[in-house]
Amino acid sequence: MTDFFPSLMAADSGPAGRMPVLAPYDESTIAEVETVGEEAVDAALAVAHRLFRDRRGWLPLHRRIEILERTAALLSEQADFLALEAAREGGKPLPDSRVEMTRAIDSVRLCVDALRADGGEVVPMGLNPASAGRQAFTLPEPIGVVVAVSAFNHPLNLIAHQVAPAVAAGCPVIVKPAEATPLSCFRLVRILHEAGLPEPWCQALVTRDVDVATRLVTDPRVGFLSFIGSAEVGWRLRSLVAPGTRCALEHGGAAPVIVAADADLDNAVPKLLKGGFYHAGQVCVSVQRVFAHRDRVEELGNRLAAGAERLRIGDPTRADVDVGPLIRGTEVGRVDEWVQEAVAGGGRLLSGGEARSATTYACTVLRDPPARARVSTDEVFGPVVAVYGYDDLDDAVARANGLPWAFQAAVFTRDLDTARAAAHALDASAVMINDHTAFRVDWMPFAGLRQSGLGVGGIPYTLRDMQIRKLIVTA
Repeated sequence: MTDFFPSLMAADSGPAGRMPVLAPYDESTIAEVETVGEEAVDAALAVAHRLFRDRRGWLPLHRRIEILERTAALLSEQADFLALEAAREGGKPLPDSRVEMTRAIDSVRLCVDALRADGGEVVPMGLNPASAGRQAFTLPEPIGVVVAVSAFNHPLNLIAHQVAPAVAAGCPVIVKPAEATPLSCFRLVRILHEAGLPEPWCQALVTRDVDVATRLVTDPRVGFLSFIGSAEVGWRLRSLVAPGTRCALEHGGAAPVIVAADADLDNAVPKLLKGGFYHAGQVCVSVQRVFAHRDRVEELGNRLAAGAERLRIGDPTRADVDVGPLIRGTEVGRVDEWVQEAVAGGGRLLSGGEARSATTYACTVLRDPPARARVSTDEVFGPVVAVYGYDDLDDAVARANGLPWAFQAAVFTRDLDTARAAAHALDASAVMINDHTAFRVDWMPFAGLRQSGLGVGGIPYTLRDMQIRKLIVTA
């Protein structure tokens, strides 16, 4: 019998439907989840808004800390199970899902650390006659109802990044996971409830269709929207949110890497392989465009291609698999279309370039695809890395900066001046020196610029976004 996951709501959801959740590797049905319509969304928002408006009923700080600490402990106890199920549901290979599980636990603990470290600020007074004899300080308060709309590619840690800060801030939160990976979200929310969070303070649901999801996001009772997903959807939702609703958008890009003439390729190649093919390239800051100095581009391209051929593609629940499936079989056809377009336009295929099954695609390295090919201009979100030659660092930087996306970038060099020059010149919110573009720890700022997003992610930054600073002045 297929497992069924009902919505986690604090009010009667009304008529509902069912949606199958498929394993992306073999497209078998793992479970079914409840889907809800407008009445359920309205009921969930009514519950959350009522909680926020009742200031006497807000969860005190010490209780939020207790809940989060207990949540981290329960996640640790169930880590092996949750990592395996996340691999099955989302297609990320088990070793990487285990790393994600560890990060999700750390993300919850980081919320506690942030709460302990930040109780507001003292605002100087007495600096002029008007402020003489006064004292002023700020107190953090919840911003309001948080609606979190999440993506499929990190089904545990993305939910932790969106929901745990809301709990820490004292905000009622409604989370809508990606339709492809709702089970990890439902399990994490159940653990929050088991840890002592009253169920109305965190509700989880999957909407019947896009119109219902849009109604959830754009309701005037929403205080803060946390969105992780495509730029097309994110910017459209931002244009529709109600006046006064704050938001943070995390999209993606076509992350650039500059490999200088003096780069240590023994160091660079394994990192570029990891950054490019981790989770089959389905990461918002995956290595996609590598600009290598003309003296090194041939060797680098060949070594990347040889490394890509050695990566083991298969069932993500196996510990010996490096690269799993794309999230849906239709994505295999799309990625192949982009690759064949690049080859037809004159790009050289160094490795891959074909489907390995109905749901997997070979790790592909292209050399000098056309500047207007989609692999050069748009986010592939698949296991494809393009390598381009350059003669002049300024030219490489100009090409790296030539897209409307700007997120994380990287430079490989042994020369400090080159590193500094590239880091200064690249349009990016973060530049990794001698590391791949997908490096991240959960306490660092994580921000898409231009069309890649709005606001700054990372646990302490998200927590602060979900709070207001109320100023208290005493005379």
